[in-house]
Amino acid sequence: MRSARTLRQFVLTVSKRSLHHHHHHPRSAGIIGAPFSKGQPRDGVERGPDLIRAAGLRDKLQAQGCAVKDYGNLTFEEVAFDEPVGRVKCVRAVGSANHRLSEVVQAVKKDGHTSVMLGGDHSLAIGSIHGHSAAVGELSVVWVDAHADINTPLTSPTGNIHGQSMSYLLHELHSKIPVLPNFSWIKPCVSARDLVYIGLRDVDPEEHYILKLLGVKVFSMSDVDRLGVARVMEETCDYLSAKVNKPIHLSYDIDAIDPSVTPATGTPVVGGLTYREGVYITEHLCQTGLLSAVDLVEVNPLRGRTEEDIQSTVRTAVDLLLGCFGRLREGNHPADYSMPEP
Repeated sequence: MRSARTLRQFVLTVSKRSLHHHHHHPRSAGIIGAPFSKGQPRDGVERGPDLIRAAGLRDKLQAQGCAVKDYGNLTFEEVAFDEPVGRVKCVRAVGSANHRLSEVVQAVKKDGHTSVMLGGDHSLAIGSIHGHSAAVGELSVVWVDAHADINTPLTSPTGNIHGQSMSYLLHELHSKIPVLPNFSWIKPCVSARDLVYIGLRDVDPEEHYILKLLGVKVFSMSDVDRLGVARVMEETCDYLSAKVNKPIHLSYDIDAIDPSVTPATGTPVVGGLTYREGVYITEHLCQTGLLSAVDLVEVNPLRGRTEEDIQSTVRTAVDLLLGCFGRLREGNHPADYSMPEP
């Protein structure tokens, strides 16, 4: 019990400090659209960035006092001959798209913003995390997803790189990654001890082996059920801040949320996070004052059966991002607000 109380005190002091901090340096979001789909086989996910923008992301962020700079959509060069390498598909396209993304994320961080990468598929986390780390140094990564995306090119059952992203980034798996075309620029930049998973419920046996081998901190949906999301987030932040507070990179796959709420995604898995749990994760990470980059990926309108499926998925994506930038469900008001006098 004592540890939970000290943690609450820690979070309170951090959040007081961060609220004070943000009063003087308002949060600012640097938005990058990454309309890229070749990390997986389904068309449509490249439409994610424009849909999320069209749902009013910029105006809603500004309305809650957040400065916004939109860097537009990245353009990705067409790769003419992208034959599979072993089982791995679209290697050259994925490698070159992520190289481009890494450079832009570095620029956004150097401009002083919290980076917001709108995907696109989850293979884009490679460039996003790589660029973030290149700009700020060592990171903590919170990966919220139904899937672990930690297959290596040699363990992957499908060859789709969106299910392998984390393996390219981890120091501990460097020796297990074969040489691949357009991937030589990637230097591993995350330690297994600085990675936390939340929401897992569809993990390949090979991935399960890797997670256990590396001792990665995992909160599966069973853990969320058992502990509740508040305890999961306390333990996540406790675990990540045990050594030193590193900037946090949140990589959020919309399929972490239950498909009853976010059905328009490529690989939905029943039994996911509720809307409330999903938003709570973002609120809690925002209040640490350490959130430095966010990915929001795998929104795919072509996978929604109805317009409402698509709208619900996109609305939820926007709400998750608003939570990352200080929106609280209890309400907010500007720091300089004063009541009108009669």
